[in-house]
Amino acid sequence: MIAEAAPADPKDYFYAGADSFYAKTTLDAFSNAGYHVSSMQDIIDLGVYITTAIKCAKTGYGVSLATVENCTQNVLEKELSLFPNVKVILLMGDVAIKAMNRIAKRTTGKPISPSEPTWKIRKGTYYFGDRPVIPSYLMTGKSYLIEKSKQKMIAEDIKHAIELVS
Repeated sequence: MIAEAAPADPKDYFYAGADSFYAKTTLDAFSNAGYHVSSMQDIIDLGVYITTAIKCAKTGYGVSLATVENCTQNVLEKELSLFPNVKVILLMGDVAIKAMNRIAKRTTGKPISPSEPTWKIRKGTYYFGDRPVIPSYLMTGKSYLIEKSKQKMIAEDIKHAIELVS
């Protein structure tokens, strides 16, 4: 599962503790998907590893394409190579989708999904090699807390991803 960017405060990162903001919203997303989780370790025990496409914090709205390009070449692509047995990739948010499209274009010659809004591509069938890729919405950030329809779609996508490997 690849989210967009690290939080501005490192104390809010996924694995920074039970009170971290990213952990709270991610646990909520998995609970909404029907999984009884109370810690990030519970999510790991489901076989899910969570990372970010960009390792530095966003400093405002959006992330430049140059930043996405740099991070995919230097960090995310190398990180993904550490997991050769990944069964499915869940892309959480536009930056994660762009990052994986850049990696795919560089390694296979074509992007994974069209460059269209998430609502247009989220139910499509996409692959990175032989691994299914599911584009979804971001499960971190304050907008997650207020956009109930996106919470439901995120939960559906998490459930679908886990069902693909069960």
